[in-house]
Amino acid sequence: MISAEAKVSLVGLTRSGLKDALVLAGVPEKQRRMRASQIWAWIYFRGTTDFGDMTNIAKDLRQRLAEVFTLERPEIVTEQISNDGTRKWLLRLSADEHNRRHDVEVVYIPEAERGTLCISSQVGCTLSCTFCHTGTQTLVRNLTAQEIVGQILVARDQLEEWPHQIAQNPKAPANGRFITNVVLMGMGEPLYNFDNVKDAMQIVMDAEGIALSRRRITLSTSGVVPEIERAGDEIGTMLAISLHATTDEVRDVLVPLNKKYPIAELLEACRNYPGLSNARRVTFEYVMLKGINDTPEDAKRLVKLLKNIPAKVNLIPFNPWPGSDYECSDWETIEVFGEIVNKAGYASPIRTPRGRDILAACGQLKSASERLTGKERRALEITTS
Repeated sequence: MISAEAKVSLVGLTRSGLKDALVLAGVPEKQRRMRASQIWAWIYFRGTTDFGDMTNIAKDLRQRLAEVFTLERPEIVTEQISNDGTRKWLLRLSADEHNRRHDVEVVYIPEAERGTLCISSQVGCTLSCTFCHTGTQTLVRNLTAQEIVGQILVARDQLEEWPHQIAQNPKAPANGRFITNVVLMGMGEPLYNFDNVKDAMQIVMDAEGIALSRRRITLSTSGVVPEIERAGDEIGTMLAISLHATTDEVRDVLVPLNKKYPIAELLEACRNYPGLSNARRVTFEYVMLKGINDTPEDAKRLVKLLKNIPAKVNLIPFNPWPGSDYECSDWETIEVFGEIVNKAGYASPIRTPRGRDILAACGQLKSASERLTGKERRALEITTS
């Protein structure tokens, strides 16, 4: 029998990858497409974690599948529930090739008419944005497609969102979905893990599984300009930009990636984002930092920068974290800023801070992961440069 460590995970494989993997279990070629579709539905529509539950598959094949493959989820280390209902999970991933296990954080934000799941794409982050808690943690590694999708599966498990659970839940939403939206706004820069993010989102959008539409998924980037157009062509989700400043001088400090891809280049990439329209606007994330980026002049510059870009601006009151040098702008200052942007024709909602008491709010995520050696970090820097 194959050891648990040597088993191949079927979670995170694309449809074609899943079909090809079935050769390892001796599934005849003529049956692979059908069997892959059956297994796909069990994993992503029904949420099963046990091959034995796949009752439309012959018992002997189920046994072979269990011997060769795994449907393992990330392990829940802790769950925290905020006073406002926000939930944060610290998830431990399977051991990597060096037998190390790392953690990522996932946050669920319930609202009146929707529920948003904020997921991670990397362990740690390579960008070092100075206002962001995650940015104080060095990049450890990219997440695999399995680990990205696994975050959503765990959240659905914990929220009891699978069809057989929803049907018996008196508190279930009318549309049968607790998770209506997914945002790649957790730990890491998604466009520095492009291929795994792409595969994971194709799985999430598949109509015969989790079935979230591309308009319900938002990929947030700090501005990896060369990958933005490709993301529109190959992934096709909604786009969010972590802007946070209206001059290169300020943004160079807040978002050091700006030194490589300055504001003018970033906004031109946004104008060329495939499918951009008034119905498919770019969201610009703008964290409000007292005395740094919050003046009326900043607001007026922002309006000029966004010219000819169908856009909305999310104004984010800064969420404090231990050791931060920044303060949140005064509420009146934020409102004045928002009014200038709104009068120019851009929606500018002020995001209500959620989950601050459990460090689950925007910019507060950080997991406890091991430090890399200098050699390992340099290798990762090469792959993301």
